[in-house]
Amino acid sequence: MILSSKGYDVTIYEKQPFIGGRTSRLTLGDYQFDRGATFLMMPHLWEELFESVQRDFHDYVTLERLDPLYELRFDGKKFSPSTDPSRTKQEIENLFPGNGDGYIRFMEKEGEKFEHVIKLLQRPLSKWTDLLSKDVFAALPKIHAADTVAGRLGRYFSDEKLKWAFSFQSKYLGMSPWECPGTFTILSYLEHRYGLWHPIGGVNQVCEAMAEVIREYGGKIHTNTGVDQIIIEKRQAKGVVLQDGSTVSADEVVINADFAFAASTLFPEGTLKKYAKAKVEKKKYSCSAFMMYVGLDRKVDMPHHSILFAKDYHRNVDEMTKQKVLSEDPSIYVHNPGKTDPTLAPGGKTALYILMPAPNLSADIDWNESKADVRNQILARLKQEPELADIEAHIELEQILTPQDWQDDMYVYKGATFNLAHSLDQMMMFRPHNQFEEVKNCWIVGGGTHPGSGLPTILESAKITSALLMKQHTSAPMSMGTTAEKKKEHSTL
Repeated sequence: MILSSKGYDVTIYEKQPFIGGRTSRLTLGDYQFDRGATFLMMPHLWEELFESVQRDFHDYVTLERLDPLYELRFDGKKFSPSTDPSRTKQEIENLFPGNGDGYIRFMEKEGEKFEHVIKLLQRPLSKWTDLLSKDVFAALPKIHAADTVAGRLGRYFSDEKLKWAFSFQSKYLGMSPWECPGTFTILSYLEHRYGLWHPIGGVNQVCEAMAEVIREYGGKIHTNTGVDQIIIEKRQAKGVVLQDGSTVSADEVVINADFAFAASTLFPEGTLKKYAKAKVEKKKYSCSAFMMYVGLDRKVDMPHHSILFAKDYHRNVDEMTKQKVLSEDPSIYVHNPGKTDPTLAPGGKTALYILMPAPNLSADIDWNESKADVRNQILARLKQEPELADIEAHIELEQILTPQDWQDDMYVYKGATFNLAHSLDQMMMFRPHNQFEEVKNCWIVGGGTHPGSGLPTILESAKITSALLMKQHTSAPMSMGTTAEKKKEHSTL
């Protein structure tokens, strides 16, 4: 969208019959679902992006603010935080006495940290000299990268379940809060500070809006058109070979496929060294997700977002991320967007999205054998909630996506739905660079490159990559605000 708005000749080749990848729409009969992401936060980032291409985000997407943010259900307790600090503090005091002041300190201190972190998320980190700036030097000691999310939260809260309420966001990175770098306490801060929003029609509508803008600027999007290989000549990307055998020449090639999948399959054998297949295999990867998309013939009176925590959440996370086994008592996320949006299911019915975090495919789990058992386990857990006690009797249709399906059908390496793990040795300089270091005229966007996973950070990766690419064709300073001279270079995504 950015490049097309600046006059570049942009053509997108999409393997699937739909756009958006993990943030696409799934249609089952008369029911509509988000395939992956269901949380939209920091809408001002989207507004700024659309403004940068002379468009108004709200002309394309209708947003509904969610308040409370979500309902967190712990063994007998329900916690529904709000973006109103006084309300949230009072609810914390009611449910977790003595922790209200810790919440206020959390918001103050994490807000200060975010002001430093955001500077690292908005700049390229492709070479060591990129770290030689005053704001980076100022930020590094304050981002708590050497601590863990769980460790940081212990400085604010004494109640273990309350810590869970501010640490489950580590799952957005596919990691355990007991291992995830302490930097990422900002994820829960961002939810509490900026709120959560629902685009009518689903988060997938943001992708549809971007596609519309691309077409308005003359860009072309080809679905059902997979790329078989990137053409490399003298270590420089020259275009792509499509799956039908035809070739397309291009001055620049931008990859927004899953990074590990792309590195393992799209480059000619022997092209890559740093990211050769054997080395990609040894990288650390996020967890996966077992998905159920269910059409119910009745309404469900649950909040828009609900999380049902395991009784022993720490054990549940360890089993998933360390032991790589299925938990007998899993945590489950239930998305009930019909609470906010009537467009996703026929009248009187419900499109229910159910996610159980699960080990990625490095685990010794045969999903063909385990699929039915996991489904039944999830339904048994849901039946313990009064609103879903009769769920099985009301299922009209359903579709399941296992970690194996994420790999086989969605081309997600090892089914790791949240991409490369965000361990210290795979962050910032150590993450694949936006300007791919192994092949010239080749670029990466998405969760597999800097600054990382999650829609807001993926948005920043797009800005960084676009700015770097445009800088090669203009002497203007690298800035998203720069109105670059109109270019006719051909960019293939």
